[in-house]
Amino acid sequence: MASVASTYARAFADVVLSAHLDADRSIAELRTLTSLLSESAQLRRVWENPAIPADQKRRVLDVVAERDGFSKQVRNLIAVLIDHRRIHFLVAIVDQLEKELDARLGFAEAQITSARELAENEKREFETQVQKLTGKKVRAHFGLDSSLLGGAVLRIGSTIYDGSVKGQLERLKEALSS
Repeated sequence: MASVASTYARAFADVVLSAHLDADRSIAELRTLTSLLSESAQLRRVWENPAIPADQKRRVLDVVAERDGFSKQVRNLIAVLIDHRRIHFLVAIVDQLEKELDARLGFAEAQITSARELAENEKREFETQVQKLTGKKVRAHFGLDSSLLGGAVLRIGSTIYDGSVKGQLERLKEALSS
């Protein structure tokens, strides 16, 4: 599955960049489509059913695309997925596409988990510090975990920076026990 998602994601990333599309808008349109598919079993059955002719499926797609104002390129990607019976890979393709576009556009994905809700200026300060750390533009996602007791945990890719009180207590416990 990963190779199918990667193949389509790389190809559509090429389209987004060569056509100078707004990457965030394209991702948002595709996320809207994934939501529609997850919420509508009827739509999913139509698009995944091999007994329904492809031109009928594309007509349904055209109605959805027109109604929600999707770009021609997003519409065409979905049409290709429908024609090649790959629509069930859409969620994985969108996830991979987001990573692909971030990599090509020089973004670092950061997950910041704090013990309390951060104010906007604190969020901006975190983003600035992550930008300095990575040398890339940052897409930060913020979360809450009261078990941290205080401070925050930053995850960039597979690297974790633990500045939480809970993490400090665990490190202190390990040092004392050894």
